[in-house]
Amino acid sequence: MNLQAKIKKIKLPPALRSHNYRLFFAGQGISLIGSWMTQVATVWLVYNLSDSPWMLGVVGFTSQIPTLILLPFAGVLIDRWNRHRVIIATQILAMVQSLALAFLALTGVINIWQIIVLSLCQGAINAFDAPARQAFVPELVEKKEDLANAIALNASMFNGARLIGPAIAGLVIGTVGPSYCFLLDGISYIAVIAGLLAMQIKPRKIAATNTKPLQRLKEGFDYAFGFPPIRAILLLLALVSFAGMSHTVLVPIFATKILNGGPQTLGFLMAASGVGAFAGAIYLIGRKSVVGIGKLIAISPAIMGVGLIGFGLSRILWLSLIMMLFVGFGFIIQFAGGNTFLQTIVEDDKRGRVMSIYTMAFFGVTPFGNLVAGGLANYIGSPNTVILGGIICILGSAIFTKQLPALKHLVIPIYQKMGIIS
Repeated sequence: MNLQAKIKKIKLPPALRSHNYRLFFAGQGISLIGSWMTQVATVWLVYNLSDSPWMLGVVGFTSQIPTLILLPFAGVLIDRWNRHRVIIATQILAMVQSLALAFLALTGVINIWQIIVLSLCQGAINAFDAPARQAFVPELVEKKEDLANAIALNASMFNGARLIGPAIAGLVIGTVGPSYCFLLDGISYIAVIAGLLAMQIKPRKIAATNTKPLQRLKEGFDYAFGFPPIRAILLLLALVSFAGMSHTVLVPIFATKILNGGPQTLGFLMAASGVGAFAGAIYLIGRKSVVGIGKLIAISPAIMGVGLIGFGLSRILWLSLIMMLFVGFGFIIQFAGGNTFLQTIVEDDKRGRVMSIYTMAFFGVTPFGNLVAGGLANYIGSPNTVILGGIICILGSAIFTKQLPALKHLVIPIYQKMGIIS
């Protein structure tokens, strides 16, 4: 019996029975640990170089603003390009960016403006990489019914890395400094690039069209925002990304000034959020169907909001860690749940555009939240800024919950047509 047959006999999650998805899962898992190490090391380095909440917000803004600008156009191109090749290219460029950051840090010449420039480069890479990876997942699974499981596994992979990466980063920063986090991140890209090159991908049929790129861009927005369930999910994600995710740039302040810790405390706080998110992803993996996911999407921002309010009020490490569990759990349920819903109902020829808009609702809006949070923290303090974000998340949850019955009425015919429900 060959290895492929033996693997299929093992009771793996459905998506992992697909050879290409296994390669993707393993490679991305290793690379994402490195990416989270770089994220933690970057905010720590910026705060140590500047001692400024505002500068944390500026770097957070510059790392993601290119994503907002480029994502809509990236989605149009991804629908027309070979997604496999796009991801290989973006991963190689991301590796070069991380190694450049490592070189500057190891030689001791790094300063804030260099971090900003490299953050802008990474944001531009992410504008193509994130929607391409989202749209590429259906090409990796052999059975369409395994798609929801693959998306949930993606979330578990992302948040497993979110658990491991910050914890390792805290130890590395505390012993040998942040520069080695950047170096390890650059090396980690080898795993995902090797996995991508080993895949055997069937050519995707791309329908010929004479439609101009701007017209295709407009078609994507009309399709996404013209259907109320998709529009509601996009707007809710944008609201939570703006108000809720901005806490990430303020965590170094909590770790040092409020909880009187160091890089290890920062790593523990980020890892605690990762534990909560990983638990949420595992819960989603266990779900058998996309049916009922709207209720989860509705309540998850409220869970996140409660966690943010508790985190802002806490002055004790163990309580802050518990609150970060709620933050991570609530966000991943909303983010991965919305992703699963969209990937289930979206038309394949519009998948790249819709997923680019979905990615934009997160990566594109978050930098503005970072910028506002950094500035607001200077005036009302970091705890009050985080508490305010939590209140906004709860309000968003309440509004979406009120709309849910009407949205469900529009989705039921689609599920019936797809055979998801009778």
